[in-house]
Amino acid sequence: MEKRLSDILEGIAIVDARGNQDVAISSITFDSRKCVGGSVFVAVNGTEADGHRFIPNAIAAGASAVIYQDGEVDAAGVTAVKVADSRKALAIMADNFYDHPSSKLELVGITGTNGKSTTVTLLYDLFTALGYCCGLFSTIVNKIDGEEIPADHTTPDPVSLNAMLAMMAERGCQYCFMEISSHSLAQDRVAGLKFRGGIFSNITHDHLDYHKTFAEYLRCKKLFFDNMPQDAFALTNLDDRNGEVMVQNTKAQIKTYSCHRMADFRCKIVEEGLDGMLLEMDGRQFWSKFIGAHNAHNLLAVYSTAVLLGADKEEILVKMSALGCVPGRLEYIRGGRDLTVAVDYAHTPDGLENVLKTLREAGRDRQLICVFGCGGNRDRTKRPEMGVIATKYADRVFVTSDNPRKEKPEDIIADIRAGLDAGMRAKSIFITDRREAIRTAVMTAQEGAVILVAGKGHEDYQIIGETKYHFDDREVVREVLNEI
Repeated sequence: MEKRLSDILEGIAIVDARGNQDVAISSITFDSRKCVGGSVFVAVNGTEADGHRFIPNAIAAGASAVIYQDGEVDAAGVTAVKVADSRKALAIMADNFYDHPSSKLELVGITGTNGKSTTVTLLYDLFTALGYCCGLFSTIVNKIDGEEIPADHTTPDPVSLNAMLAMMAERGCQYCFMEISSHSLAQDRVAGLKFRGGIFSNITHDHLDYHKTFAEYLRCKKLFFDNMPQDAFALTNLDDRNGEVMVQNTKAQIKTYSCHRMADFRCKIVEEGLDGMLLEMDGRQFWSKFIGAHNAHNLLAVYSTAVLLGADKEEILVKMSALGCVPGRLEYIRGGRDLTVAVDYAHTPDGLENVLKTLREAGRDRQLICVFGCGGNRDRTKRPEMGVIATKYADRVFVTSDNPRKEKPEDIIADIRAGLDAGMRAKSIFITDRREAIRTAVMTAQEGAVILVAGKGHEDYQIIGETKYHFDDREVVREVLNEI
């Protein structure tokens, strides 16, 4: 693929330009190491490094053009274009370069703290079951019509994102469902994309290590709806106290869903057990393999979105009743002594409370055990709060490591422990080694117990220092259960 630079720059605020703007461009990159002849290098101020420092490297590697926003570029023979915002320019350039791929399919995004992966995965599975060719962007995995592509970020960088959208369009995908992270909105990764609709799930305590304040976190989430076009729909959860705030400035058509209030789409739990729940969705009842109030909201968001996209209501519910487990989201593993182990990605206070409350209510009189830790080099303020929540619902708690990264696991555990009073500490066991914590929790559980292993879910690695080691909670659980 080759385009003129001037065509790629369409719609971008240019401050200054030197050189031939009609130069042929064959690739876009923000990584100077990927530059070759025909590349346009976009210098972006990153969270860890300033891309402007690498402009000489990009030119030396053969870049045909450089896009920048700070300072001046001294590069004879190379087209240099100064823009008002190089990060936003990167996204718009990628959209232009790949011929606006998001406009060639029905793109639906979801933002919020919890429930994003479950909702987009179920939408992908539902519309695939309805007979459509679909694409998926999620924390768990990216998919193009069934082909799995590893996911490095919740929302990919703009170049990768548009490249994959173009592949989806070329392969006949009619729909694409994607998670929209707060980081991606703050960094303009989805700028230039055309959305058919957007969903708001909920917003709770998370990512304050990056956003610093909850107000800033909320503002970034809200940007998704603020920038939506008139011909899109904005579906919001009225059961979240910020549900109406999210869509108050949107131009899109506002639609609402709720399990507790009057809304365009409604749902209630009729019956519930560890194996599933009977739901009433807009006056129709169906059985779901999922459990918990949080999953009732996720399923309602899926149903509402499908209706807004024109699918038949009866057919939606028939297909939804067959939808199975999302990897690492209340994924059950059963073993001897009638033990049920649930592996879940819950890594926020609200997420952990939702899952523990669900298992407590569904498991009734069974012993409930929780194994969890907190990630290193991330928001420290949620650590003691998560400890309190775990001890509130679980009969026994094993506090352990998650992804410690560059922090000492013992220091992270100490932060969790600091929030616990004497009674909470009495039911808590602190084991730094995650494998050993899981093993001890399972081996010492009472017959018929329910054990939650929280925090990592679908992840098959543990980050210690800067190194990724293979570690999968589900594998460890199966190994231990096989010993029983």
